[in-house]
Amino acid sequence: MHKLQEAFEARNKKLNKIEKIKELKTPLSVYQRLDEICASGLDALEDADSGFFLKCFGAFLKKDGKFMLRVRIPAGQLNTEQAAKIGELSKKYGEDYIDITTRQQIELRYIQLENLATVLKELDSVGVSTFQTGVDNFRNIVTSAFDGLGDKSIIKVKPLIDAMQSIFLEKEEWIATLPRKFNTAILGTNINDCNIYGHDCCFVVAQKGDTIGFNLYLGGKVGVQAKDTGLFICQEEVTEVFNAVINLFKTYGFRDNRNKNRLHFLLEAVGMEAFVDAISSYSGKQFEQSGEILAKEEFMLDEKGHLELSEELTAIHFSIPSGVFTGESLMEVAKIAKEVEGEIRLSVEQSLYILTTPSRVPEVKSSMLFDIYSRYHNTYFNHQIACAGTATCAFGVIPNKPDAVAMANFLQKEVPIVGGKVRMYWSACPKGCGIHGIADIGFEGCKAKDEEGNKVDGVHIYLGGKATKEAHEARVIFKALPLTVAQEKVKQLMLYYRDERLENESFESFDSRVLAQMPVEKIVELIS
Repeated sequence: MHKLQEAFEARNKKLNKIEKIKELKTPLSVYQRLDEICASGLDALEDADSGFFLKCFGAFLKKDGKFMLRVRIPAGQLNTEQAAKIGELSKKYGEDYIDITTRQQIELRYIQLENLATVLKELDSVGVSTFQTGVDNFRNIVTSAFDGLGDKSIIKVKPLIDAMQSIFLEKEEWIATLPRKFNTAILGTNINDCNIYGHDCCFVVAQKGDTIGFNLYLGGKVGVQAKDTGLFICQEEVTEVFNAVINLFKTYGFRDNRNKNRLHFLLEAVGMEAFVDAISSYSGKQFEQSGEILAKEEFMLDEKGHLELSEELTAIHFSIPSGVFTGESLMEVAKIAKEVEGEIRLSVEQSLYILTTPSRVPEVKSSMLFDIYSRYHNTYFNHQIACAGTATCAFGVIPNKPDAVAMANFLQKEVPIVGGKVRMYWSACPKGCGIHGIADIGFEGCKAKDEEGNKVDGVHIYLGGKATKEAHEARVIFKALPLTVAQEKVKQLMLYYRDERLENESFESFDSRVLAQMPVEKIVELIS
């Protein structure tokens, strides 16, 4: 622990302003006054409450004077009662608007302060929490949308997620007591459909001898992939290792410069070896060396809209452009799932699945809702991500969600591709909430100049991110292109992919086989 203590003392001589705000009161004291706060109105709302403490419970005051409410959905798994309730609350209090997020969560928007306490109580009545979904807290623990299902599952990890979550969720000693936010993912399937290496703490299914467990990776964040600790963690050790990691981060993490306070920076300061030694010391255990990663299979959705997981189970995909959904539609999803005795799963790629038996698939596919979303079952929408953008985010540079949809529609019209997979991820600003850095083709919002020199919405284009079989950040191939120009550039790239790819080859594999071997200048020349 000596190196961790030294790093802590070197970096914590001066606390940042958020750490000073935390000293004013406890988040729970604000939550316990929520009825009073909601009755008092916006004018009486204290800056510290709206700027920090309410965010501990997922409530974010936006520039329109209304709240965005981030709803925790562990592992992205919803029962029909919960889905129906969230949809109902969105329709009644949130202008019938829902965002599905890249952490398998749901965000409600346009909630008036006077209704905030009511919405939270209604969510709690069906076992849904919004606690610790913002600021310096544990964000939703994510996993594969197919956890525990059919031939894709190796270890069912939802029980492990529940056990990890029980350590911190709604516990006063863990609410906003971390130096910075903390993202966790655990993968038990043979496919990586949850960006497993992009989190602070990552458990990746692996095999050591005859034992199936997890390799532990630490220190991921936007723009940085987590690093292998060299440890193999047995299933029964996951919770205590997670507990060790989070306690070490809480105790020794940096609390000065908020831009450099994630776990990544503590690891950078002390070195992975020292942190691994601290995990062993804290837990009182020695661990095996890393095993063989088992999450190596490719995952590709197609135009039929469903995926056979086993003889007894089918996943029916609702491809939701940019994750923009409605409360009424979520209520309909709940109704359909209940009728076919199915389950609901949210995906990291901002869409959802209804799981049911093959014999009930026709019932789902005959629904009006499936008919609406079936038009988006194509190469450009199936694996799309887009963060909020200017409509609802103060950091957004471009509208983003509409831009992502416009690009996908344009490409589907100009270069329809059957049997391909292209992950197009959009971030409205450099913060990278749309995880564009790991996309096959990533877009980062910016301002650009058109041919007349006028300032217009634009994007930087990234190419070659890896996130399904391995982890690798994309490289920039174009900077500050107007959106209309970007469409034409990507069209040329898709024409090349269509004509040169192998049968059913994903863009990620195509990039590794072809484009990654080319100098950037050659790629730019190819599609100019």
